[in-house]
Amino acid sequence: MGQPVTVIEKPTSTPGVIRYEINRTVTGTGHEVYRSIDDAQGDAPSDLLGRVLFGHGGIASVHIYGNVITVHLADGAASTGIREAIENVYIFYKEGVEVAPPA
Repeated sequence: MGQPVTVIEKPTSTPGVIRYEINRTVTGTGHEVYRSIDDAQGDAPSDLLGRVLFGHGGIASVHIYGNVITVHLADGAASTGIREAIENVYIFYKEGVEVAPPA
């Protein structure tokens, strides 16, 4: 269960900056900027996405506006796996993961 997210990865003209466009609005009309995982400690969907991205590794900062996610890679990091991390952020029941019965 959960909602698969469609992600389109788009390079930018700035080296080390990748833009992702998704089919969900994450922030509504607000901007969110995360410079570390410590900035993403709230309960908002954008906070969850920020934690997932920093948990992936190789991220210097993240800016989210609506359905556009701009990722600044850490020096020497590659974008490998970031698209997949975004696609799977709202998938809660994954193959091989045991689902706990309701209390």
